[in-house]
Amino acid sequence: MACALISHPDCFDHRPGERHPESPARLETVFAELERSGLRKTWVPYEAPKVTREQLERVHLPAYLDELERVSPKTGTYRVESDTVMSPGSLLAASRAAGAAVLGVDLVMSGRASAAFCATRPPGHHAKPGDAMGFCLYGNVAIAAAHAMAVHGVERVAIADFDVHRGNGTELMFRREPRVLMADSFQHPYYPRGEFPERAGYIPLRLAEGDGSAVFRRQWKEVALPKLRAFRPQLVLISAGFDALRDDPLASIELEAADYRWITHELRDIAEASGKGRIVSTLEGGYGLPAIGPAVAAHLMALGDCGP
Repeated sequence: MACALISHPDCFDHRPGERHPESPARLETVFAELERSGLRKTWVPYEAPKVTREQLERVHLPAYLDELERVSPKTGTYRVESDTVMSPGSLLAASRAAGAAVLGVDLVMSGRASAAFCATRPPGHHAKPGDAMGFCLYGNVAIAAAHAMAVHGVERVAIADFDVHRGNGTELMFRREPRVLMADSFQHPYYPRGEFPERAGYIPLRLAEGDGSAVFRRQWKEVALPKLRAFRPQLVLISAGFDALRDDPLASIELEAADYRWITHELRDIAEASGKGRIVSTLEGGYGLPAIGPAVAAHLMALGDCGP
């Protein structure tokens, strides 16, 4: 079955500033590597639609959505919060990023694709119901999960977040939702700081500065993966951050591209066991150029076995 590569040129028009790490160069690097590796020829391209207001309001407050539209700049930039900056193209880029995740769910749930990867920006896993945070405007994966439950009747959604920063926004949106189980590996203590819940639907995997492949794999293998398998998800969603890579400027976990291929294989196996292989991945962080390209390629090679 086909694997879907979902993106849109509008995602390059989010420009938070020359020195901001969440730059268009991230996507440029990813696509250059997919071209070089031959992966781009084996994944079916789809154009990301704009997310609808109905889809957004399943996880975001209407007043927050109105405020983002109000402050969206026509020229220059606007700082929504300390780390999150909007340019004239940012809101449309965010709409495409969220819309891509929704389309990915529609494709795998309808059987038109076995796997989907959303090569989009800005990221989304820090966005809260009523606040932007950590480069994120809309909660892309959360929007996709809510869409799967509301439209496709999915009763068990697994979310795996291996971005180096805690997926606090996604966790918050589903804190009282028994149909969602989230496993989240992150550097700790790090961003965002503060307490986080210990609850049945959330599996936190804390990594310390300097932890590498062995610790990362052990925590997933011994703690998270057994719980995800036992949950028997009908759909697996991935917040695919690549900022735990060695030499990433924003973190220090020291992973290699092979680690992303490994964890993706494990998550795909879970999707195949109980969800007919339905798996959707969305790009989150990853700021070490050009290391992000090979890591994303390794992820895609495992995601749907659609590689060259």
